[in-house]
Amino acid sequence: MKLYFHPMSGNSRRVLLVATHLNVPLERIVVDLPKGEQRGAPHLGRNPNGRVPVLDDDGFVLWESRAIMQYLAEKTPGQTLLPTDARDRADVSRWLFWCATHMAPANTILVFENFVKALTGGGPDPAEVARGEALFAQHAPVLDAHLAGRTWVTQDRLTLADFSLAASFALAGPARLPIGDYANIQAWLGRVQELEAWKRTTPPAPPPAA
Repeated sequence: MKLYFHPMSGNSRRVLLVATHLNVPLERIVVDLPKGEQRGAPHLGRNPNGRVPVLDDDGFVLWESRAIMQYLAEKTPGQTLLPTDARDRADVSRWLFWCATHMAPANTILVFENFVKALTGGGPDPAEVARGEALFAQHAPVLDAHLAGRTWVTQDRLTLADFSLAASFALAGPARLPIGDYANIQAWLGRVQELEAWKRTTPPAPPPAA
């Protein structure tokens, strides 16, 4: 299987976390986002949305990171990241969808404004930063309250939900995500960061802005 990805992409990171945890071998092909390769005809042929990651499994081309996470789990005998029971699986899916709809978009605004722009020497838009912080303040308390008394997001064990959500917090420091008031999120994220899969998928430090 081939994975078209970028090492700094949170969407790519969540797929790499699952593949690494499950020991799924992938041929990793970097799509140079700063150079705009995602908008070129070859990549648009793989994903008309012009985004990463994209999985190519012997001609079966799949985009959307959480769909790829589920696919890798489905193909791995004996895995425990995605339950087989209908209710348990729905519970994991609930948090995958919540992440995609609420938490990740809030984080992405702050990642772009406070981190991505800095890589090219740009500065954040205060209005966008305020919008991202407002969305963060709306959604982070939901996750923080849910994690009270829990080690993992759901099922009392590590699941796709943890990897999906943790990937959206991967750049919490440089993106200046305001997690300081959320002790449960911080403790949970610390547990994820101790996992071997997290350590093995940490991207290299980006070069400084020119």
